[in-house]
Amino acid sequence: MARMNRPAPVEVSYKHMRFLITHNPTNATLSTFIEGAWTLDTEPGALQKMAVPLTAETLEITAGCIRKIGENIMDLKKYGATTVVRVCEVTYDKTPLEKDGITVVDWPFDDGAPPPGKVVEDWLSLVKAKFCEAPGSCVAVHCVAGLGRAPVLVALALIESGMKYEDAIQFIRQKRRGAINSKQLTYLEKYRPKQRLRFKDPHTHKTRCCVM
Repeated sequence: MARMNRPAPVEVSYKHMRFLITHNPTNATLSTFIEGAWTLDTEPGALQKMAVPLTAETLEITAGCIRKIGENIMDLKKYGATTVVRVCEVTYDKTPLEKDGITVVDWPFDDGAPPPGKVVEDWLSLVKAKFCEAPGSCVAVHCVAGLGRAPVLVALALIESGMKYEDAIQFIRQKRRGAINSKQLTYLEKYRPKQRLRFKDPHTHKTRCCVM
């Protein structure tokens, strides 16, 4: 089975904020091969039950799906993520993440498009709450490939923190090559920040992280 070649997750840090831009952490075939009849753990023996014929091919594919999810959960734990914001269509079961104490929030919007106003408001409110009200917390946000919707939300946070839009785009693209398309670029150019993420004392938030 061919695998989609996607960029590796990257961290973007600015002032008191840290972001992780990543792609959809789940293999799209998960629901086809597993359909809820499995358990996931970070310990050996995680694959305990499969609702598919035990052929060599299905065993390899199913084990690969579970192993991939386990790797992404470990990545989230590495960055201290306790919340995942999913801005793409739902393609995976969030149960494994919830079992590890990670909350999944769904704010999907169209691929290649700028975020709707409601998503922007909810996103900025979440980021502000995590950095101001929950010291040491971390939020993970992803789209499908991690090149459009997720980087745009990171850029909005940078702009609301005082960075110029063109600097925010360049800053992200240095880490995430090919991020943000022309339509999203125009949106960021026209975006007017309200300085909602200007913290008075950024040093008090230095351990807080927003992962996307």
